[in-house]
This record gives sequence, C-alpha cells and structure tokens, in this order.
Amino acid sequence: MVGELRRAALLVPLDGGGMWTGHLGGVRWIFAFTGEESLARFARSRGNSQQAWEYAELLGARLLDEVVPGMGEPAGIAVDVADGDGAMLFPPVLGIVPEAAAVDRDPDAPGEVG
Repeated sequence: MVGELRRAALLVPLDGGGMWTGHLGGVRWIFAFTGEESLARFARSRGNSQQAWEYAELLGARLLDEVVPGMGEPAGIAVDVADGDGAMLFPPVLGIVPEAAAVDRDPDAPGEVG
C-alpha cells in the first residue's frame, strides 16, 4: 500500500494557504484524497459542501519525503478520511516516512544532524 501511495496523485485541501490537517494521538495528520468525489464527501462531512474548496495535487512520494519531514512534529497522511472503511492512515513510522521523521527510529542511531 505504501508503494501505491507513493505513486498516487493526491488532492490535499488548503486552508488559508496551508494544508488542511488534524491532530489525533500525538500525530498531525495531513488530509489527502484520491479524487474530487472523495474530497467532496469530506467537505459534506464538515458541513461545507456549498463552498469551493481549494486544493493542491501532490504525489504521495512528495508528501512522504518532503512535506511530512518538514512539519516539525510527528506527521502522517490520512487518505480518504470521509470514506469510512476506505480510509487509510499512513503513520510516521519507519518504512513509511524517512527515518528522520519516524517516531519509532532509534534515537541513538547515527544520522543527519539538523
């Protein structure tokens, strides 16, 4: 599933210039959608179905490799969150995000110093 996410073009709603995110369980989740229909379901669930939603289209790889590490806090990607059983969470763990952004990395392992 991570490989599919990396190759997917995702719609990321924008809120005042930044990405629409939410916090849950100590993680900042970036909301991303696989299509306009899924984004519209999210808008309806938020009570905002009548307004036009601005969004950016980004590859999943860019979200994982650039955006998540740049968040400055544990961050993951929540895909199609209004779709119930179709929703998928990609938490900030090794194998999904770069090691420097993973919450389960070995803090004593050598790596880049930021």
